[in-house]
Amino acid sequence: MPAADDSKRKAARETIDILHEISILLNTNLDRQSLSYCVSLIENGVNPEALAKVIKELWAQNERHNAEKAGIAAT
Repeated sequence: MPAADDSKRKAARETIDILHEISILLNTNLDRQSLSYCVSLIENGVNPEALAKVIKELWAQNERHNAEKAGIAAT
């Protein structure tokens, strides 16, 4: 069994590597860990389009928060 587990881990790692390369090309700003979480969520039934919307909203909130912080620091 250990050989089968190693094979599955290697395949999963290769999949994440490929997805990370695609992510870089699409400028998603998602690292390997984030992509791994996303894949896991999708494999467990989360709607991919809904997940993408949530990620976009989180990025937007983060940008607004950083802009507010920068504005406060500038005053």
